[in-house]
Amino acid sequence: MLLTLALVGLALTQDTDTTFAVSPGTRLDVNNQGGEIIVRAWNENRVRLRASHSSRDRIEIDVSGSVVTVRSTGRHGNSQLVDYDISVPQWMAVNLSGVYTDMRVEGTNAAVTVETVEGDIDLRGGSGTVTLQSVEGAVTVTDTRGRVDVNSVEGEIRITGASGEIVAETVDGDIVLERIESASVDVNSVDGDIYYDGTINNSGRYHIATHDGDLTVAIPERANVTVTVSSFDGEFDSSFPVQLREQHKRRFSFVIGTGSARLELETFDGDILLRRPAEMRSSRDRERERERDHKDDHDMDRQ
Repeated sequence: MLLTLALVGLALTQDTDTTFAVSPGTRLDVNNQGGEIIVRAWNENRVRLRASHSSRDRIEIDVSGSVVTVRSTGRHGNSQLVDYDISVPQWMAVNLSGVYTDMRVEGTNAAVTVETVEGDIDLRGGSGTVTLQSVEGAVTVTDTRGRVDVNSVEGEIRITGASGEIVAETVDGDIVLERIESASVDVNSVDGDIYYDGTINNSGRYHIATHDGDLTVAIPERANVTVTVSSFDGEFDSSFPVQLREQHKRRFSFVIGTGSARLELETFDGDILLRRPAEMRSSRDRERERERDHKDDHDMDRQ
């Protein structure tokens, strides 16, 4: 069955607001040329879609099989600017795409896929498989469960409170991972610093690398891990003693505990720092406080 809802505004600006029922297993698929997409989960088996757009634009909603497809069209082609605020069931998988579009997803317990060319991505929740990609924009992930795959060409990646496999890569930006529970982590930055504060599972595999930046890694108490360090032009510093096992020209390794996990740390031009978790968090707290003070000073200068 195909249901098409076309809602056309008559004023210069138009607010679309419609609600319809969906069955478990249905996926939401939204594409937006420019503007914003906000998706919030609620405890109802219905989708409520609200959109702010020009009177020249039309919002089209197709409910076909197991997919709800949302698109907008203009009088002469693509729409210019649409802001969506969509409520969906917690179980509903979400697939969002856009060009000049900021994306935010909150509270879902399902798979999430987000792609934007120029815009920030903010995900709070998500379960199963989470795939996020922004060419130019920051990506923030909080409290996910499952595999997380994040990619940004130009922008910071920040993952907090995630549980599951993590793959993160950015060309120009820092990568910050905090409160992580994972047995598989693979993070890479070409030009940026990387911070990792999370579990080191006894059978885990962790690869953390940057070409031009520093690596700061928290090693939990009673960790069992074999650490391999590689740096072409940088320093290594550990806040606790380590006993080298193997050493080559620019690469060395050592064992903590039984050494059952594997941790590879690589940087071409940067320092590698190993810290106790408490030291790591204290340093990050001071850094965030400096950032807030700087932002407050900047805001006061603008007033």
